[in-house]
Amino acid sequence: MAATLLLEVATPERLMLKENVSEVEVPGAEGEMGILPEHAALLSELGAGPLRYTPEGERPRYLFISGGWVEVNANAVRVLANTAEHGDDIDIQRAQDALQRANQRLLNPTGDVDIARALNALKRAQARLEASKLASGK
Repeated sequence: MAATLLLEVATPERLMLKENVSEVEVPGAEGEMGILPEHAALLSELGAGPLRYTPEGERPRYLFISGGWVEVNANAVRVLANTAEHGDDIDIQRAQDALQRANQRLLNPTGDVDIARALNALKRAQARLEASKLASGK
């Protein structure tokens, strides 16, 4: 039997996932991080993007996560995300609407538009759409 790691993904509302996997890729605040069994201990901030995990002998699966922390130790990966959604559960129309709204705010800013907040909304919408696309295999 190949080595695996225990992946746990939780949000403030619930435990999203607890599963043995052969690999995990998380969206770190400074870029993607790949994690395999026997990985060195790690604590890092998360960004927004797709979290890819591969249950042993199966195809990769995807979650969208936004913000939080990842902890790796003793063949366990714990993701404490601010928000998370299964890629298959993402409402594509809602994500496209959010992307369009963020683009409009950035292209036509008014005095009350918070540019940093609009950029973050744009990144989250793009990441949700990417996670949905990856999950569907399209």
